[in-house]
Amino acid sequence: MPEYRGLEELRREHAERVERIRRRLDEFAAVPAEEYYYELAYCLLTPQSSAVHAGTAVERLKRAERDGTPVDLAALLRHGGGYIRFHNTKARRLQEARLAFPAIAERLADRGDPEEVRRWLVRNVKGLGLKEASHFLRNIGCRELAILDRHILRNLKRHNVLRAIPRTLTPRRYLAVERSFRRFATAAGIPMDELDLLFWSRETGEILK
Repeated sequence: MPEYRGLEELRREHAERVERIRRRLDEFAAVPAEEYYYELAYCLLTPQSSAVHAGTAVERLKRAERDGTPVDLAALLRHGGGYIRFHNTKARRLQEARLAFPAIAERLADRGDPEEVRRWLVRNVKGLGLKEASHFLRNIGCRELAILDRHILRNLKRHNVLRAIPRTLTPRRYLAVERSFRRFATAAGIPMDELDLLFWSRETGEILK
């Protein structure tokens, strides 16, 4: 086991922010099922794009659909103050996810083991890798799945969980880092989901989704 660094500092930071972090996790758990498609859309849009822009695009999509306005998805992702990279590809992914959503919703209704649900999503939803599927499931209340973006990896290196930040994360490597993150969380005495949001707040100053 590596010799972790900065555990006391980490525990102090967690104690300062724990109420806000837990409130945010409670908000994820309270997301109603009718919002799940939009949470999935958000996670399909965030890779290589700003989280803020993805949130803006999803809100515009939500308003248009609820108003009954015909939606040109590629145009919506390209304009309107929330530019999304690879908008044509991501527009197709959103459309495919919408068509497949009855089957997705059925699988989510009987969640069971979060890791098995994640595997199912990666196999069945185009555009979702392990990170995106973990992000989606966390945003609808599932726990104990790692969202290994650059913010998390940088903090894992800071605490000597990782010797170096991997250049790429194959599925096998992703799961290995997730196991290391989980062991670190146990050593710190802080749930992994709470550490995830703590690391994000370190990097961005906010407890985002």
